[in-house]
Amino acid sequence: MTTNDSAVLPLKRTPLYEQHRALGARLVEFGGWEMPVQYSGILSEHQAVRTRAGLFDVSHMGEFKVEGEDSLAFLQYLVPNDVSRLAIQQALYTQLCLPDGNVIDDLLIYHLAENHYMLVVNAANIDKDFAWVQEQAQRFQHVSITNQSDTTALIALQGPLALTILQPLTRIALEEITYYHFVPGEVAGIHCLISRTGYTGEDGFELYCASADVARLWDEILVAGKPQGLLPAGLGARDTLRLEAGLCLYGHELDEQTNPLEARLGWTVKFKKGSFIGSDVLKQVKEQGPKRLLVGIQLLERGVPRGGYPLYTGDQQIGQLTSGAPGPTVQQNIGMGYVETAHAVTGNQILVDIRGKRVPAQIVALPFYKRK
Repeated sequence: MTTNDSAVLPLKRTPLYEQHRALGARLVEFGGWEMPVQYSGILSEHQAVRTRAGLFDVSHMGEFKVEGEDSLAFLQYLVPNDVSRLAIQQALYTQLCLPDGNVIDDLLIYHLAENHYMLVVNAANIDKDFAWVQEQAQRFQHVSITNQSDTTALIALQGPLALTILQPLTRIALEEITYYHFVPGEVAGIHCLISRTGYTGEDGFELYCASADVARLWDEILVAGKPQGLLPAGLGARDTLRLEAGLCLYGHELDEQTNPLEARLGWTVKFKKGSFIGSDVLKQVKEQGPKRLLVGIQLLERGVPRGGYPLYTGDQQIGQLTSGAPGPTVQQNIGMGYVETAHAVTGNQILVDIRGKRVPAQIVALPFYKRK
């Protein structure tokens, strides 16, 4: 979205906008939405999620329902991952790819019931993704797609104390929900889809509910978690947390010039299932090897790496950062970016061009942080 577009289109707000204002959040534009970047501060919110828990408003994300007896065949064609392996009440991570193998968006697919799925896509891509998914569905006779983004809200309770905080609010045995599984149930008397997923590198739950109910759910969880030190957390901490965990962010590590194999997401690309959009090109990339690879980068001297900064070895540019920030938990200045495959070797010394100054750095294994 350009500045001119923003002047014409008012920013969208989630159903929790008034809660954010009451909590003193600093609100910023993100993908066409007015979202909290921080409340008490990025550092305190980051540390709360790593050591206690944080509560995020993620209601700007998009939700599409896919139904009909051709649903599975359609999804198998639509995405690189193997949707047939999903049991009911299980989710997976995948991408939408163009015929050239590059990434339109990354998403989660939830298997709700037989011939019934939910796709969860990035906020800035809702319209683009919905148009793409509808267009591809025309090849299949018995599949219907509905965009439920406006009536669906999503909040994420993340951190080692997430289960302890949430359990008193529900009769569902939360410890029985394993990673990337979900169950429908009531939380604080509100009907939710309770999912053991997240985007922080910590344990936690993502709760989908009706937009009309989310303010009460948010308030109840904040009250329940106060004794354990739960904090509301904004997009700033969400970004530093996912960066430490080595997780891709669309528009940074992933875009329509990047394929899943160079992003080291080969584990989500299942050629054995048969043909899917982009499969021919991605097979060639796999056989020949990607020309560039996503790597972790750690500065060896002072400086803050940011997305867009060029990467060098000597005077030769070998790539570019896609994300960067001080990592509060790892206590290093870190980044992710793409370098030519020959240089994508852990331990390699490189240079980051920080506003004209070449700062020494080294390539390190991802993720930077892994919970014990």
